[in-house]
Amino acid sequence: MIELHPLSAIGEVVPGDDLARLLAHALSAADLVPQRNDVLMVTQKIVSKAEGRFVELASVTPSPKAIELAAITRKDARFVELVLAESTAVVRTAPEVLITRHRSGHVMANAGIDRSNMGPGGQDRALLLPLDADASAQRLRTALGEYWPQPPAVLICDSFGRPWRLGVVNVAIGASGLPALIDRRGEADRNGRKLEVTQVALGDMIAAAGGLVTGEGAEGVPAVLVRGLRWEADDCPAAALVRPPAEDLFR
Repeated sequence: MIELHPLSAIGEVVPGDDLARLLAHALSAADLVPQRNDVLMVTQKIVSKAEGRFVELASVTPSPKAIELAAITRKDARFVELVLAESTAVVRTAPEVLITRHRSGHVMANAGIDRSNMGPGGQDRALLLPLDADASAQRLRTALGEYWPQPPAVLICDSFGRPWRLGVVNVAIGASGLPALIDRRGEADRNGRKLEVTQVALGDMIAAAGGLVTGEGAEGVPAVLVRGLRWEADDCPAAALVRPPAEDLFR
């Protein structure tokens, strides 16, 4: 049975906070001790906050390209400039819509830059994604190893919209200690037929389940311990979930 344990005893995270310590204390407050195959799902927002990924909009000078796209998307040109700086390509634009390929490879709205739930004084600043979410997950898991001999796997998640579907769903953008993607090609199904295309996005599955608890608004639950999972595949990072541009059939 899969269990989702919300961790709300964390408080407002600020730059320089020891996030591993905050999460360890939250686990202890919930009477939880990590077990084998436990996954600690952490929202991208508190990781970025702890890493100081804030940018003051007043410090941003929009380029001509940002001004042009701001007119199309009806967004603040300074915000658009940040999106362009974090992106390798603009995928789609429309009023209120700016889809880009983030430098990590993820295709997402606004390069994952957020302006909600910024905490005190947050109206005039934006929060960027971690520089390397997989590396952030690895550092966090290593730091949690100071509290327990068997720390949980760590999954950093963010909410994405999806082509042809309404609504947002949590997906994995950083992972350590688990296989974010499991390749089952070559295995046989129950009738002996060889699986030819099946790859399981375990990281995204866990992220989506955890999103039922963390929510998208004022829930105040920035982390979830997911228990009851089983896997046999080797660890692989969340970067493995990104489809290479050469395989993009819809460009």
